[in-house]
Amino acid sequence: MQVQQVNHHECFEQIYNQTPIGVALISPAGNWLKVNPAFCRMTGFTCEELMKINFQDLTHPEDASKYHVEEAGIFDNKVKDNIYERRCIKKNGEEFWCSFHVTPVSDETASEPHYFICFMVDITDRIRSERKLSHREGISRNAERLAKIGTWKWDVVHDQITISEQVLEIFELDRTNKYYCAKDIYKVMSTADAASLREKIGDREQRDPFVFEFKCARSNGREKYIQLRGLIIDDEHQEPIELNGVLQDITEQKQIEFRLQETIERYTSLKKYNHDAIISFDMSGNIINANPAAVKMTGYAVNEMVGKSIGRFIGAGNLGLILRSHYGLAEKKMNAVLHKDGRETEVLATLAPIIINNVNVGYYLIAKDITEQKKLLIAKETAERMNQAKSDFLAMMSHEIRTPMNGVIGMTDLLLDTPGLSGEQKEYIQIIQKSGDSLLTIINDILDFSKIESGKTDLAVDPFDLEEIVTETVQIVKPLIREKKLDIRICLDEALPIPLYGDASRLKQVLTNIIGNAVKFTLEGSIEIQVLVKEQCDENVVLKFKVKDTGVGIPAEKRPQLFEPFYQLDNFMTRKTQGTGLGLAISKKLIELMHGDIWIEDSDEPGTTFIFTACFKMNNEEVGQRIEFSQTINKDTPLHILIAEDNEMNRLVLSKMIEKKGHFVDHVVDGKEALEAAERNAYDIVFMDVHMPKLNGFEVTQALKENRSSEDGPYIVAVTANALRGDRERCLKAGMDDYISKPIKSESIYQVMETYYNKKQKNHS
Repeated sequence: MQVQQVNHHECFEQIYNQTPIGVALISPAGNWLKVNPAFCRMTGFTCEELMKINFQDLTHPEDASKYHVEEAGIFDNKVKDNIYERRCIKKNGEEFWCSFHVTPVSDETASEPHYFICFMVDITDRIRSERKLSHREGISRNAERLAKIGTWKWDVVHDQITISEQVLEIFELDRTNKYYCAKDIYKVMSTADAASLREKIGDREQRDPFVFEFKCARSNGREKYIQLRGLIIDDEHQEPIELNGVLQDITEQKQIEFRLQETIERYTSLKKYNHDAIISFDMSGNIINANPAAVKMTGYAVNEMVGKSIGRFIGAGNLGLILRSHYGLAEKKMNAVLHKDGRETEVLATLAPIIINNVNVGYYLIAKDITEQKKLLIAKETAERMNQAKSDFLAMMSHEIRTPMNGVIGMTDLLLDTPGLSGEQKEYIQIIQKSGDSLLTIINDILDFSKIESGKTDLAVDPFDLEEIVTETVQIVKPLIREKKLDIRICLDEALPIPLYGDASRLKQVLTNIIGNAVKFTLEGSIEIQVLVKEQCDENVVLKFKVKDTGVGIPAEKRPQLFEPFYQLDNFMTRKTQGTGLGLAISKKLIELMHGDIWIEDSDEPGTTFIFTACFKMNNEEVGQRIEFSQTINKDTPLHILIAEDNEMNRLVLSKMIEKKGHFVDHVVDGKEALEAAERNAYDIVFMDVHMPKLNGFEVTQALKENRSSEDGPYIVAVTANALRGDRERCLKAGMDDYISKPIKSESIYQVMETYYNKKQKNHS
């Protein structure tokens, strides 16, 4: 028996010393009591060195706090048997992983263990392999997540489907459950898709890997597109027992496909229905494709054009420029596309490079047929020439008519002021004067309408008193009012701003026409003029004008024609009065320029009521100051005036009008004499005919302005028989100070003099 015990002991020692597993005895305090050689090899410590340290000293320092509670439970005998893994550190500082199996040893009588037996296995290789595997699985999971691909396996016999996390994410399923049955997958599909998948799986003729696409609804209600790839495994009876494969979320790809298809359809539709010819060709100039418009323009079918050189249609020279990357120059030079029958179509060409993968692989030629545009352009140019010819004709007629009219009207004014005229003589002269004024009104109406019709009328913005304008207008027709014994009432809104700012002369022109018509067609009764403030905001005010008469009235069916050019009220009344029929047409257009409107009020009362609105500005300090100066002028000083005019009659009329006011007058007959006279004498005012021999009025003005300052030089007034738009602006731009048109009336001359006085007083104030 004793021999056997010795043998057991020797056997145990041999195993203890030779086993590759580390074996150690640990005291309840955690100190090493005994270790075998394998334990020493694993840790790198000798037996004696281990006796000087405890169990916790082998734990990696970074993990010491993590395992403290766990070790406390072992040595406090709270855990009877424990297997755990931890990171340790060798004597040389190298870290390694170990699996510990710690068991307490005690007898039946002791409540506390005498010591602990610890078995230690080096698991470093296993941990490293697991980490590599985990890393690869992580890469695989990330790849699946990025590609939105998951794996699946269906055990058909047990109806159990195993799916990866990515499949759970794609289907938005519960992540805690990775096992599903077929109905769980089918219910995320539509009924039609589920039936198609069952049919595909049940098809015994098809056992190659299959691809199936279907839609499913997301939690947000939007559709998700899924592609399922699988392989069916059959049993010996060709019944499916297992399916496995991958599943991918292809929503983004599908959306790209849809957008691409939409783009293709749009491009196809654009080419097909575009009225411009579109031809694509490669870098060798060979045609690739063409649209129906190109077929029409060239006379060739698409299949006839494909493969041919684009140079056949646009010219070899232009093709050469394109292929040498000078397509900008080619666009400018290319102006026609050749038809099959030899005729050319004029085009506006655009070239666009075809870029694929950053490589220029060809060009699009977009050719717009401009035949009609050319016709329109020619028609436009013809119309512009005709319009210019009309303007030139009107300017010429204005000049030719106004020049003799200046003599007639001017001399009539002077003749009426001649003392000793008999009553009969005065009557004859007044008839001449009225006839001249009527003729001038007709000329002015025609010219005025021409200017307004062509959009060449600009409104002035000057201060005026509306009450004065209305009063002056009534004074014009006062003789006829007295003759007919009509009553006239004027009612002005007390809220009218004073002054207003706008074109007073144009407003007066409108009022004169409307009030004049009211007086003309009212045989008895009254005329009522009313002005109200309709709107007022910021610096603008809208006024409402009403002119009511008790005349014969205007039939309702005739009213729409009233504002048409050359339509006369007399057409449906009488022919006792004369006129051009332009008055109301001009008035309407002037009112529109004033941002207003004009109409006839519907009423059962006798007579006619014209109403119009117009917008004016308020508060202009600069112009207000100009008014103040005009109120304090001194007109007693005689002026030294030069008349530069080549027409003897015009010189005579001007001289007599000026001399009547006590001023001194000199005469010259051409521009050269005018310049010499102005340089010799200090004239206050120069009445400068624009068209003179040797030097015209513009040239003389420029020379005078260059040699003197504006304050020292004479006040230059342009005198011209032209009265078209641009004449006044051209004269003022040339440096002239004022402008009057022929025939000249004494009022115009005196207004010029008053303006001169105002300017002088302002400069010296």
